[in-house]
Amino acid sequence: MRDPGHATEAGGPTARSGPVVKAGAPAELCRVLEAVEALAPLIAAQRAAFDSRRRLPDAVFAALADAGLFRLWLPRALGGPELSPVDFMRVVEAASALDGSVGWLVGNGGGMSRIGGYLDETVVREWFADPRAFVASSTGAVGTATAVAGGYRLSGRWPFGSGAHHATRFMVLASVAPGDPDSPLLCCYPDRADVTIHDNWHVSGLRGSGSCDFEARDIFMPAAHAHPFIGLRPTQPGLLYRLPPSSVFAWSICGVPLGIASGAMTAFAELASRKGRQGTRSVLRDHETVQATLGRARATLRAARAFIIDAMTELMAAAETGGDRLVAARADVRIANAYGAETAMSITDELAASAGAAAIFETCAIERAGRDARAAAKHIAMSPNNYIIAGRLALGLDPGTMRF
Repeated sequence: MRDPGHATEAGGPTARSGPVVKAGAPAELCRVLEAVEALAPLIAAQRAAFDSRRRLPDAVFAALADAGLFRLWLPRALGGPELSPVDFMRVVEAASALDGSVGWLVGNGGGMSRIGGYLDETVVREWFADPRAFVASSTGAVGTATAVAGGYRLSGRWPFGSGAHHATRFMVLASVAPGDPDSPLLCCYPDRADVTIHDNWHVSGLRGSGSCDFEARDIFMPAAHAHPFIGLRPTQPGLLYRLPPSSVFAWSICGVPLGIASGAMTAFAELASRKGRQGTRSVLRDHETVQATLGRARATLRAARAFIIDAMTELMAAAETGGDRLVAARADVRIANAYGAETAMSITDELAASAGAAAIFETCAIERAGRDARAAAKHIAMSPNNYIIAGRLALGLDPGTMRF
């Protein structure tokens, strides 16, 4: 007889995970969430390849693209859904509940479709005419952009290019005067054919995100394929494109840890209904300590989600007034992100402890959720350093940085 303490959970959550969408939700949001849920069988069937290949299989990536999940913030005027920030987060959370790497790429790819609100319409239409267009971004390093007739000569190497193997475009930061620390930075968008991908994504968590380094060597960048990193002017009227870019960039992935934790809770409930305790005839769900663990996880997850939504609601209001209110709102979005990531790690740890030996197997969804949550929490958008910024402001000091 198989030792129940070694039971594993191979498939992952099969029930709907993530936040409940209330009646009256926008039709576009409901459509997208239904598309995410429909992908669950494919993701479950292909998941083993995520870790071994260290990227999403082509079939999974294509299915995500065909469902429109990489153009969630494309302006309506350009044929996109232009989801609200909160609706966008719910989609990312739902995708992350199925798999952390899937949610990570939906957040990154869907989030980068907001470039449609900053670049010339002709350029955007050309790039997104490809139904599987995907923009991989990196702000972890700064390259060089030397001004020449009609544009720039771009060089550099950038890390953490999530989805690099499937990207059609890349977004990178570059300085026009590398020797000057006050030099303005540009966002540049090289074509896939102009970059070299370095297959160096050997990591513990979010293995399927394929977040490799990539490099460009003295390539020509047309001026129309670049814009200022700070102080850019939107080309579209929506509020989304008037929000501080660094805040929106951080927001695009804030739903990932929450979704990972939600998926772990679903997997734990399934496991607890069939996994016995050695020496007894009961299963885990019959024990009050296990019941309390899941109940507490639900409470803390919903509290973290409410904080994040409240912070974004205030940011959207503050964007119209500016000043100190906007500075404080930007800081609150970051600490809400950090708190959400910490909450997700705590939940996955507690569930793993309650699951016992089953949670040490790589085939267990709870084990995978734990390492994915930790990997997501390492992103600068969710760094504990964000608490320092908010603390400085509360103490009457300057934030210490403008990139928050």
